[in-house]
Order: sequence, then structure tokens, then C-alpha cells
Amino acid sequence: MNNKYMKPLVNGLFKENPTFVLMLGMCPTLAVTTSAMNGLGMGLTTTVVLIMSNLIISLLRNVIPDKVRIPAYIVIIASFVTVVELLLEGFIPALYSALGIYIPLIVVNCIILGRAESFASKNGPIESIFDGIGMGLGFTLGLTSIGMVREILGAGQIFGLQVLPASYEGITIFILAPGAFFVLAALTAVQNKVRNKKGKKAPVSRCGDGCTSCQNTGCTGKIEGEAK
Repeated sequence: MNNKYMKPLVNGLFKENPTFVLMLGMCPTLAVTTSAMNGLGMGLTTTVVLIMSNLIISLLRNVIPDKVRIPAYIVIIASFVTVVELLLEGFIPALYSALGIYIPLIVVNCIILGRAESFASKNGPIESIFDGIGMGLGFTLGLTSIGMVREILGAGQIFGLQVLPASYEGITIFILAPGAFFVLAALTAVQNKVRNKKGKKAPVSRCGDGCTSCQNTGCTGKIEGEAK
């Protein structure tokens, strides 16, 4: 697949993950992730809105006047949020009830508005679709991960299935709001640790096996990349 399509997809999942890297959309991240199912539902709902709004805004980017672009973006996003909300209410009422007020609040989610302003309004429709998929799946991954940890520690379950012994007494704080902060901080720290570890490269000496093996060859013993 063309690299220009894969780059925004990968960026949204890893390099610019909206939850663990950019720290965007914290309101639903902390509020609805009491279970993995709620996190997955909110993430996929946001992904659908993100993909569709990116597509339409990209198609209309040369038509929308610059002075009214933000109101125009909000109208487009609100239209798709309304459609998704009605579909959830009609076909998945349990998830609709669980997410509650946070479904309409997708309209002002800074992830969607941010991608509309910084990407969709400046790129073609196909690239914008892949950007929406990447950012949406990255957001879904973040919310589901937080929800899984909170659900395991708080109730001993994952997606409603008991995974810890029935005698396990859940840690109540992880079901409450403070638990969301603790889990988010821990997962962000792990993610940063992995990224920093991958970013570090071991220094390479020009001398190979050591200075004793390259005497009289003009080797200065300097490390690659070291200032001269």
C-alpha cells in the first residue's frame, strides 16, 4: 500500500496516539472507561464520526470559506454524531445508556476538531480517511486498554467475563474516577518507556574490536556521531 496512506494510519496508532501521546479527548477517556466494553464502544463510535467527518471536510476544503471553517466543521461533525447516536439508541440501547451524555459530546471532541483543522482541511479524501482510521483506532486502543485494566482490578472481569477467582474482591478505587487517572498514568509511563528504549541506539566505535587492533591505522578512537 502507498506509504502516504500508511503513514497517517501508523501515526494515529503509535507515534501520535491521541490518548497516550497527544493526551487528547481526556473527558471520555476518564469517564467511560469503567469497563473494556464501554471503552471499545466509545472508541469505535468516535472512529466512525472521525472517518466520515474527515472525508466530508476534505472534499469541501476548497469550498468552505476560511472565516467560517470552524462553525462549518462543527455542523458537519454534529450531523454525523446525531446519526450515530440514533443508530446506537435503536440497535445497541445498552451501550447507548452506558455512554450517555458522552455521545453528544463527541461533537466538541478535540481529537475530531483537531484532525479536521490540521489534516483533513489540507489533504485529499483518501489520506484523510486513513488519518481518521489511524486516529480512531489509536483512540479505541487507548480507551479499551484503560477499560480492561480498570475492569480487571475493579471487578476481576474482562468484557463482562470473570477472569479472576470468584473470591477476588475488586479494588473499588479503580471503578471510580481516581482509578482512571492512576491507570492512564501507568499505561502512559509504560508506553513512554518502550518508545524511549526503541529510540536509543548503542554507540558504534570506529575501532571495531578495540584500539589495540587498529594501531597505526589512523583511527582516532572516536565514537560514531561524536563531536570532533
